[in-house]
Amino acid sequence: MADVLTTGANEIAGHEYLAFTLGSEEYGIDILKVQEIRGYETVTRIANAPEFIKGVINLRGIIIPVVDMRIKFNLGSPVYDQFTVVIILNISGRIVGMVVDSVSDVTTLTPEQVKPSPEMGTAFSSDYMIGLGTIDERMLILVNIDKLMSSAEMGLMEQLAA
Repeated sequence: MADVLTTGANEIAGHEYLAFTLGSEEYGIDILKVQEIRGYETVTRIANAPEFIKGVINLRGIIIPVVDMRIKFNLGSPVYDQFTVVIILNISGRIVGMVVDSVSDVTTLTPEQVKPSPEMGTAFSSDYMIGLGTIDERMLILVNIDKLMSSAEMGLMEQLAA
């Protein structure tokens, strides 16, 4: 019989995560939410959009919003170079682009490797953290990308539905 307290960890553990960097930190998102990874290209700015929404790109005939995560999390001025990538996400049937500094690898985490996220006052709200993935000396901040991208503060899902 499964322990009620461990079912939350079991739901997320044993999953594959795409690891990416923002500044000096490494993050992980569920690989099943990733549609593709593209090099950074110039986006078309949208008037009156929040600063973290870089604009939109045309992805094979679909216009998708692109969010710069470094701006969103106040991690300094973004630098766009040959390592900068746009992760194309499929969130509840909506396509969104997410600019990150670089992508490193895909990692599978077991239940023992996922630790609960500590409560702390950071730019990155713990509401959007699944936990911390530990791989030897490496630590991945695991992001609930569905919850983050569909949050009211992002305003993406309402905008896309309009």
